[in-house]
Amino acid sequence: MAKKINTSAGLLLYKFQALEIYFFLVHPGGPYFTKKDEGSWTIPKGEIDLNEDELDAAKREFIEETGYLPLGNFIALNAIQQKGGKIVRCWAIEGDIDPARLVSNTFEMEWPPKSGKMQTYPEIDRGDWFTFTEARKKINERQISFLEQVIVHGK
Repeated sequence: MAKKINTSAGLLLYKFQALEIYFFLVHPGGPYFTKKDEGSWTIPKGEIDLNEDELDAAKREFIEETGYLPLGNFIALNAIQQKGGKIVRCWAIEGDIDPARLVSNTFEMEWPPKSGKMQTYPEIDRGDWFTFTEARKKINERQISFLEQVIVHGK
């Protein structure tokens, strides 16, 4: 299926616990991210199909990467541009998810490179809840704006 060029959509799940806000982030699967932590986590997101509504794409990607869809009011956040030029559209939603119950789709890639061996990896190898301070360290630096927008919106 054709995709919108250079644009992704995702959801930022958040919750309040003991008067503190927590953000749900995911860690990319596959060999490139195995030993990476700080700055590598992200919102569940992915490419938008050519004629797909952006919020619908964000919901679809969240389901594909977590096996869950939060219900409620989706809050549109200002888009960001990642280092590689990709535009990321994001909606925040309050909800809860058990990281131990994540079910991610998979992808195949040749690994090791030029080996001719195809390996299957989960798109997301784990997810977790982080406080704002923790999430700022874990998330891709260009996505910090999403966290900040939720904080501002919540006040």
